Amino acid sequence: MAEGLQPGTTNARLSVGFILAKRFTLSAFASFVDVLRLSADEGDRSRQILCQWEFISSTMDPVVSSCGISLQPDGRLGDPTRFDYIVVVGGLIDEIDTLDPSYIAFLTRAADAKIPLVGLCTGGFILHKAGLMSGYRCCVSWFHHDDFLYQFDGLKPVSDQIFVVDQDRLTCSGGISSAHLAAYIVEKHVGIAQARKSLRIMIIDEAMAGDRAQPGIPLELTTSDDLVQRALHFMQQNMDNPLTIDNIAQKLDVGRRKLERRFQSILGMSPAEADKLMRIEHAKQIMCTTKRTISQIAADAGFCDASHFIRVFKERNGETPSAFRNTLGD
Repeated sequence: MAEGLQPGTTNARLSVGFILAKRFTLSAFASFVDVLRLSADEGDRSRQILCQWEFISSTMDPVVSSCGISLQPDGRLGDPTRFDYIVVVGGLIDEIDTLDPSYIAFLTRAADAKIPLVGLCTGGFILHKAGLMSGYRCCVSWFHHDDFLYQFDGLKPVSDQIFVVDQDRLTCSGGISSAHLAAYIVEKHVGIAQARKSLRIMIIDEAMAGDRAQPGIPLELTTSDDLVQRALHFMQQNMDNPLTIDNIAQKLDVGRRKLERRFQSILGMSPAEADKLMRIEHAKQIMCTTKRTISQIAADAGFCDASHFIRVFKERNGETPSAFRNTLGD
């Protein structure tokens, strides 16, 4: 715990309790807590003055992160109302299990007391498994969009934004988006100056709004234009069943012609060409990481059949998918 007064004993403007899941993502936790740390005191002194935080646990056993580093809890669960927010930090998708009943009871008490619940990385998955996300929108990483759909039938994830604030549920996609969500909370409770100061020290140029598009697009399609980014993410989220350009424009609340002009201006290609490029790159990734057949890959990447996929792939790469796959063993 940082030097200074202990949680529960100060008049801090913001108090946060952290629950770390097994194999939690260290970067998401560190990004969030460092914004609190740098906002809490002058300079980089790390005293818990304006903000206070505590890693809480039901057992006090160390928790191992996804990178193998373990953290020792500061205290037991106790009364959730001593915190302004409870943050659940998720991690590896294959490690997500139903929470221990003591955590579910704690989080349920917090929800009943109207304490906002925060899910970092796959923390939103964990909150939903605990029955605490019904009726709420949930932000997830574009990388885990399909995992969310598979595990939580009927709940629509938001994976074209870096974080989502839906009443008393706040979720983010993980990584550096955790810092932006923390800055949003700090600005609300502590002040805009403290939030900006913490981001500047962390070498983050500016605070991003929650509806900023997530990264994760192929390098050829990288852009800072938010409209184009969001359109690309809709394409990315629907690889196996591609949306029409009219559908995408409708989701973005813009006209098709405006979207096409923006793509041509920013990327030098049409939305349809960008979609085709993205699906080809997705197919390459599948070939590099699985042994699926060409027909299966064609379906996964949203092509109408294997022959169409082979033709488009060869036009783009100068070789067939099979020839490309053969080079992977060289």
